[in-house]
This record gives sequence, structure tokens and C-alpha cells, in this order.
Amino acid sequence: MNLILQGSADRSTIEQLVAVARPARIEAIHPRAWRCIDVADTPDVRREVSAASLEAGLDAAFIKPGLRLSDFRVLAMDMDSTVITIECIDEIADMQGLKPQVARITEAAMRGEIEFAESLTRRVALLEGLDAGALQKVYDERLKLSPGVDALIATARGAGLKTLLVSGGFTFFTDRVKARLGFDYSHANVLEVANGRLTGKVVGGIVDGEEKKRTVERVCAELGVPTGSAIVVGDGANDLKMMSLAGLSVAYRAKPVVRAQADVGLNFSGLDGILAVLEQ
Repeated sequence: MNLILQGSADRSTIEQLVAVARPARIEAIHPRAWRCIDVADTPDVRREVSAASLEAGLDAAFIKPGLRLSDFRVLAMDMDSTVITIECIDEIADMQGLKPQVARITEAAMRGEIEFAESLTRRVALLEGLDAGALQKVYDERLKLSPGVDALIATARGAGLKTLLVSGGFTFFTDRVKARLGFDYSHANVLEVANGRLTGKVVGGIVDGEEKKRTVERVCAELGVPTGSAIVVGDGANDLKMMSLAGLSVAYRAKPVVRAQADVGLNFSGLDGILAVLEQ
């Protein structure tokens, strides 16, 4: 097993982690990432490296040697707080003066404390009567791409992967982010609008964790590839079902329940940190 270390740390910190992992040798991937070859892979070593790297502000990933980006066929990603830095519904709610109330429900859902469908229904209901122009305002003024996502998508597409943006958020935003970054597919909830205002309802079924999983399965089936050929990236509890299908699951700035179940955790690096984990 190899160990990939990423982030900004002094030499003594890196040497301390290397001493724990006892690799056969170390390769510099770039100035902020190192590949430790053939490390001691035991539960105790994993726990010690994980704890020390988190304290030092480093991302540490144990990964099978020789795993390459081109070994995969699909890159599936959550949108809110993953591809983009915000939770769109929280920012929409801010236009109603209701961000704290909605954000509390969002956080509870992402931690897995409330079923996602219930949480979305409750949050969207609070938006009833809001001018639909608030959606464009959020996109123009508040939506920012997460660090490294441009490079990740471009490199993945260059390696022949199909890209899927699958979100418990809204098509108003996924449509625009899909076009902006060049995703091949997208799937999200549709906000109902009547007379230029939000009705507080979603049109059709809700894209919850189960629907996210089904979407990854549908795209893989359409492409004729197994779900194990997918890299799946998410941050919240509603991403766990689709992440469970993946050949490589990545928790990005994720809640503890998600980090604990993912193959790779990126707490400090940008999304392009996935590229350092996989050999090119």
C-alpha cells in the first residue's frame, strides 16, 4: 500500500509521519505532495497517521499502488459544498432573512440526523413567495467554485472519464455549473415557480441519497461500465449511498460520518488533490 501526503507542512512534520508509516522510499509528486511507497499498512499505523496528519493540516490517503485516473470511467460529484463552496438553499434563504433557520436544517441533514427528503421539503417551504430573481442573484454574487475543481474536471475528461454532477440542490444552479465546467450529465431538484415567485415546493421526486445512487447506476449502465469504475465525491450523509458504489470514494471537506466511510479524505487540499492520489 502507498501513502499520499498533501498539504503545507514543515520537514520535521513530514519526517514524523514517514517514520510512522515506514515506507520503502518517498517520491515528491509536486512541492506540496509526497508518495510514500510500500508503507506499513496496519490499523494502528492508519490511526496514528490519520490523527497526526489531521493535527498537522495534511491530507493522508492510503491507496493501492499503480491506481491510475485512466483506470476509471466516470467521475460523479455532489455540487453544494463540493463542486461549489456554498449551500445554495442557505444563500437563497438569506434573501428571505431566514438563513440561520434553513442552515440549521441543512447541517442536521448533512450530518445524517434528519432524512434528506424531509429536510429539503421543510427548507423549500420556507422559501414560499420569494422572487425567483433571487436565484440569479445567488449565482452571480455568491456561488464560487471550489479550489482545484477546474483542473480535476479538465484532467478527468482528458483521461476519457465521463463526468456527472448529481445534487440534492436545484437545476437552476446545476444547469449553469454543468455548462461552466463541462460536465457531461447533471441531475438535481426542480424548484416550482409561479408568477415569478417560488411556491415553496419541488416539482417531481426529490433527489435524495437513494436517487443519487440510482443516478450513478443509470449513468454507468448507459455507458456500459460497472459502478466500480466510478470515482464518487461528496461531503454529506446524503452522498453515502452513491459513494458506496464507487471504485474510489472521496470525502471533500466532509462531515465526520462521511470521512469515516470514504477511501480518501480531502480536508485541506483542493479537489485537484484527487489527481495526486492517483498516478497519471
